[in-house]
Amino acid sequence: MSPARVHPTAGHVTPVELFFDLVFVFTVTQLTGALEDHLTWAGLGRTVVLLGLLWYPYTSYAWLTNQVPPHTLATKLPLFAGMAGFLLTSVAIPAAFLQAGLLFALGYLVLTSVHLVLFSHSEAHAAAVRLAPYNIGAALLVVLAAFITGAAAYALFTAAALIQAALPYLTPRLSWIRAAGTYRIAATHFVERHGLLVIVGLGESVVAIGASVDPYQREPGTAIAIVMSLALPAALWWTYFTDTQDAVTALDTADPDTSTRLAARTYVLPHYLLLLGIILTATGIHATVAHPGAPADTRAAVALAGGTTLYLAGLTAVRLALRLDPPRSRPIGAVAVLATVPLGVAVSTGAQLAAVIIILTVMLLAGRRRPASAEPDRPAAGTG
Repeated sequence: MSPARVHPTAGHVTPVELFFDLVFVFTVTQLTGALEDHLTWAGLGRTVVLLGLLWYPYTSYAWLTNQVPPHTLATKLPLFAGMAGFLLTSVAIPAAFLQAGLLFALGYLVLTSVHLVLFSHSEAHAAAVRLAPYNIGAALLVVLAAFITGAAAYALFTAAALIQAALPYLTPRLSWIRAAGTYRIAATHFVERHGLLVIVGLGESVVAIGASVDPYQREPGTAIAIVMSLALPAALWWTYFTDTQDAVTALDTADPDTSTRLAARTYVLPHYLLLLGIILTATGIHATVAHPGAPADTRAAVALAGGTTLYLAGLTAVRLALRLDPPRSRPIGAVAVLATVPLGVAVSTGAQLAAVIIILTVMLLAGRRRPASAEPDRPAAGTG
């Protein structure tokens, strides 16, 4: 069954897209668990590479359904095949560089192939043709890595991620960038789709809270730590969704021929930073709830503060990409959050968590008193 080539009519996110996101969030769960088990620089490096390798195809599916809304059986069924591909890769994450490399590669081939087939039947098929060599090349490198061990496998995974995320910008005359004008962003759907992903991603932080609690633990600070741990993802959620209407306006008012590049600058790398920040924050929350009254391990304290800081950096990058003035409170808040690491190590994980929440609360209140100004009439720039 081949979906008809139609102009994008995406409105709000459909239930099948939300189901797709719930499957993808298992990727976040697996990456968080793997990082908790190996909270080292090497473990962080593996997380950075694997998230980069999987984030690009996920956001590619968001672009796909923005262009080819899944309203018919012919467009819905292939999405389930894509979900199966993501599930295979997610299951293989803990041993993706070792025994499960072939399973990871199989899933990656499936999700890449389904995306290209569906995308080629859209109005933006010219962009799909130019996108195909990069995505197929990355998938083949992942397959090759399944038969190699050691540093070479890491190098191939890294190269695969860079082929998709960076190489098109280095070869714009050959890549999808030259055909970007064939793609028309449905701004409301696009912003909503990525916002829902952030919600389900932050849900991983809530899962980390529940997974960390021993029901037989009678430590007095446990209940307080649980409530505070919920307040942290809530504050991160609040910060993100203060910007969504500005994002819709910026995309709607951008010149149609450059809105695709504007969306790419906003929703690829900055949102990768957001997700990486969520994973690190969830790792730090896990350690906090497990032992709220004990001094933090330095690595866990850095994960909690560094993840929150990375999340705020991603939000700042989003507003800069959209040509919106970011509130000064955000970079100040990011620096202040990093400064809580010594507090966690010297006093307790609970004290650090409380300090981070206070900083975020003050940042949100300061942002409301002095809202960031938008520049809707300023033309969007090209690639950057």
